[in-house]
Amino acid sequence: MTTSTPDGNVTVNQTSPSDQQVRVWDPVVRIFHWSLAAGFATAFIVEDDLLGVHVWAGYLVLTLIAARILWGVIGTRHARFSDFVRSPQQILAYFKDALALRAPRYLGHNPAGGAMVIVLLVAVTATGLSGMALYGATEFAGPLATLMSGTPESAGEALEEIHEFFANFTLFLVILHLAGVAFSSLSHRENLIGAMITGFKRSAD
Repeated sequence: MTTSTPDGNVTVNQTSPSDQQVRVWDPVVRIFHWSLAAGFATAFIVEDDLLGVHVWAGYLVLTLIAARILWGVIGTRHARFSDFVRSPQQILAYFKDALALRAPRYLGHNPAGGAMVIVLLVAVTATGLSGMALYGATEFAGPLATLMSGTPESAGEALEEIHEFFANFTLFLVILHLAGVAFSSLSHRENLIGAMITGFKRSAD
């Protein structure tokens, strides 16, 4: 950014507003994000081959979800649901603007990103809870073992199908999420993955 001095000379400031960094993602959000990714990836990759690892990864994921929901209510500004949960009309309008390459930039989650956060939270929760029910029904173990005792074999098979569906659906959402991150990063010329590591984004365009 350039400024003029009283004698007519022009000076160049070393840091313009667009170069300034502001903290957007607090440590809780960042730890949640990467821990959830690691937990889901672990459970998905090992499947039943390492059942103990699979189960404990699922417990970790559900614990993280519970913590994130709480933090979405009492957390910092951009962590709160009130900052990024928007109406379907606003989400649709954002998608239209994004396809036309004129979508505005948001410091926190944009409307599409906010919608993805909610859908992912629901899908991961459904995956974890169906897994716990399946574990209780077929292995007679876990927090739901007593509740699921006496479950017929056909119900166990149905639970397995439901659990696999939500796991695969969550993976599909993760792929869409990564595509959206790449699109937004290119559109606004910023490294959103890096921002989720450091917590900082540039303050202005």
